[in-house]
Amino acid sequence: MRLLERLRADLSTGKNLEIYLTALIALVVGVLGVFNVVNTQVVTAATLATLALVAVNALGPRHQVAGLEAQVTALNRLVQEKLTGDAFLTTVKTGLDERVARADDIRFAGVTLSRTIRAHVDDLRKGLGRGASVKVLVIDPQGAVPEEAARRSTIPDHSDVFKHRVMSTLYLLRDLKGSVEVRFLPFVPAFGLVLLDADDDDGVVHVELGTHSAAGRDPVFTLTPHRDHFWFEHFKAEFDRMWEAGREATEADWHPDRNS
Repeated sequence: MRLLERLRADLSTGKNLEIYLTALIALVVGVLGVFNVVNTQVVTAATLATLALVAVNALGPRHQVAGLEAQVTALNRLVQEKLTGDAFLTTVKTGLDERVARADDIRFAGVTLSRTIRAHVDDLRKGLGRGASVKVLVIDPQGAVPEEAARRSTIPDHSDVFKHRVMSTLYLLRDLKGSVEVRFLPFVPAFGLVLLDADDDDGVVHVELGTHSAAGRDPVFTLTPHRDHFWFEHFKAEFDRMWEAGREATEADWHPDRNS
């Protein structure tokens, strides 16, 4: 029944008519040849005509495939030409303010994060109030890491700038009530990270590329788990590795004035 229905549908819409015509000719020629209704020359001519029709029918899909391949090649070339840095790099973490305000899992990693934490301290306070968790990774203000950060920023004689910025971040965070964890990195991170609900299907990761002495904002690109699965998981794992390498903040770090 399905074969008859398909035959009826094709004939009514004009689809695959050449295939049915080829099959009909081959069937007729075969029957006539078997019963000797026509002579051998007619059968041979009809057979050659059928083969020619089959060959012509085969050319159509091949030309269509070749045309499709040419179109795909042209499209790929066009995409490569149009895909400039501006297509994925920006200086703005799009939707960051709104997402921080409603995220349940908030993770920051950077050199000092003084500007970032200051910009979002109110959102962090609200998030902590409803039970969100916050993890923050910054460079260790103690030891030689601030000096390394100063050298990378082409101000080798001003490591105290980075110490003060880290302490400013700590002072902002210690006034927040809730699940705030801070760890200190024994090295200067190669990039900054903001992970928001990174374990959820609608999570997002912002990656900020560090610069040495540029006056403006650093370039940023944004990753989502479905569109950028590989790199999303890569940078999420990078945060976890840095977190494991970090030193937990102690009471002496939170309140250095009490130990002076």
